Amino acid sequence: MAHLKSAIKRIGTSRKANLRNRARKSTIKTYEKKFRAALTAQDAAQAAELLRECISQLDKAAKLGVIHRNKASNKKSQLMLAMNSLNA
Repeated sequence: MAHLKSAIKRIGTSRKANLRNRARKSTIKTYEKKFRAALTAQDAAQAAELLRECISQLDKAAKLGVIHRNKASNKKSQLMLAMNSLNA
């Protein structure tokens, strides 16, 4: 256990940040699952809407440092490829 007051405060802020980051990652995963479900259901309109929201969430997470910007780019690329395969 930390002894310094600043270290104790840092542990608390780290925990809070960890919870916020976990919640944002969970949201991203949920949108991705909904998007993939819409793809399997062949629902192009809903898939397009979910894709837009998923990309938005990925960009926000990358901007805030929750995930690396390259991971966000790779994930967006994968999602767009999946969407394009539905349209083709």
